Amino acid sequence: MNELVRQKSEILPEQPGCYLMKDGNGTIIYVGKAKVLKNRVRSYFTGTHNGKTQRLVQDIEDFEYIVTSSDLEALILELHLIKKHDPKYNVMLKDDKTYPYIKITGDAYPRIITTRTVRKDNGKYFGPYPNVYAANETRKLLDRIYPFRKCVKMPDRLCLYYHIGQCLGPCVKDIPRSEFQYMIDEVSKFLNGGHIAVRTELEKKMMAAAEAMEYERAKEYRDQIAHIDTVMEKQKMQMNDFTNRDVFGYAVDKGWMCVQVFFIRQGKLIERDASMFPVYGEPEEEFLTFIGRFYEQSQHIKPKEVMVPGTVDADIIQQLLDIRVFVPQKGKKKELVNLAINNAEVALKEKFHLVERQDERTIGAVEQLGAHLGIPAPRRIEAFDNSHIYGADPVSAMVVFEDGKPLKKEYRKYKTKTAAKHDDYGAMREVIRRRYTRVLRERLPLPDLILIDGGKGQMSSAREVLEDELGLDIPIAGLAKDLKHQTAELLYGEPPLPVPMKRTSQEFYLLQRIQDEVHRFAITFHRQQRQKNSIQSVLDTIPGVGPKRRQQLMKHFGSVKNMRAGSLVDFVAAGLPEALALEVQKKLNEDALPTSD
Repeated sequence: MNELVRQKSEILPEQPGCYLMKDGNGTIIYVGKAKVLKNRVRSYFTGTHNGKTQRLVQDIEDFEYIVTSSDLEALILELHLIKKHDPKYNVMLKDDKTYPYIKITGDAYPRIITTRTVRKDNGKYFGPYPNVYAANETRKLLDRIYPFRKCVKMPDRLCLYYHIGQCLGPCVKDIPRSEFQYMIDEVSKFLNGGHIAVRTELEKKMMAAAEAMEYERAKEYRDQIAHIDTVMEKQKMQMNDFTNRDVFGYAVDKGWMCVQVFFIRQGKLIERDASMFPVYGEPEEEFLTFIGRFYEQSQHIKPKEVMVPGTVDADIIQQLLDIRVFVPQKGKKKELVNLAINNAEVALKEKFHLVERQDERTIGAVEQLGAHLGIPAPRRIEAFDNSHIYGADPVSAMVVFEDGKPLKKEYRKYKTKTAAKHDDYGAMREVIRRRYTRVLRERLPLPDLILIDGGKGQMSSAREVLEDELGLDIPIAGLAKDLKHQTAELLYGEPPLPVPMKRTSQEFYLLQRIQDEVHRFAITFHRQQRQKNSIQSVLDTIPGVGPKRRQQLMKHFGSVKNMRAGSLVDFVAAGLPEALALEVQKKLNEDALPTSD
């Protein structure tokens, strides 16, 4: 805890509110809420913590807070701040899983469709369903029973569906809106347990049709009854009523929380959702945040009722969600909540070893790498590589790894500008200079370790710029390769010496991944430049093909290879006059420049 944090933590109020943790760059890295701000915030800087909370605490250089008048107000504010700032330690609910729903469109003449996208429109949604097949079978059944419009585009005459009684024919007939509203209400009843009454009514109509010797109509009613039985009875009944409800249960272990949600629809357990994420506060508080964010996602529609464990404040959730929330005390409802909790505990145990193995492979490898080099764990690593063929089209690339994982949004490509074509050391000096001049100018985060794909010469070139020109003291290591072009050893120190390291260790595998990634990124960029330059040099010799037409051709064909394989029609379609298209084809075939290594 630095002096600023220590002083601010001593004057925190004993009131509810939200706190915003910041790193050294002033970036908000975590948002939390507290019933008593003073106790909660100070708890981060006292006692011992698990590994994940410890990493959060190590990154905290400052904080601010907002006092609220109640716990509910703190929860609502926390949800808003997380959505606004997207802090990196508030990592829950990253899953993009969607479920199929049945939708009655909000058109003047509505249709019944299956969709995975829930929008705030005039449509009416039912679900979710466990899979697309279940949703489609239910939709087909509804289409058989209720004569909604079937055509996507309104035709100008009656179709087959009208003649078999499965459409009212709004394409040519004036159907009052009240009739469609009646059907929408009937579908709602049907999907909320009313299918039993519909089935009984169809049985009566079937018997009446049979007595009147209208056997074809009786057969239609019989088929509809069979479809109801097939679709609605496939799943095991879980409840005696037909209320749509979501059942929540959670478990916590070793700083991780697993939340299981059971979706009960029409009395059936149709699907479950499982989320696992690290927690930094009290489990009950973290669960309140989770459930608030859960229903912010478009794929989760609020049911009529939510059931939660007795460890959380149901009243706060009810006020937050504006739906009925309660803690069941006995019977089948209590069993369902316990089942959700049990599933959360099992999932946490089963998956935790995967989390531990991943940590060993990434964060653990970073920590071990730091130990080998005698430096603090290099949480942020920036690696550089040069790429060219006999000095032609020289480029460089940089990749970034944080906590042992690639951070692709921060990768950078460089076309060397001042270094001579065959000067690999000069290229390294130029790229290092450009990168860290910009880092200093824009106050970007500095790496904890710089890896150079190369040996002593490249390392010396990088150090010359960093220390002598920019005054930066950042550890630099080199990645040397063997004759098979594979990672052979790590060089470090001044003068650079090999660092003893087992080739089967996780830290060595991490170095291999970084070296392979920066090499791949540099080679890919180099090939793109070669392709661009080769087509430019070929087309430059053809009168009538300037920069605009070169760009036009590359946009149309995508690559030189596709261009050489293109027909006259393809070049004309790309916007060239026929005579010029013939000339371009001829020139490309004459030169036949290579397009790959």
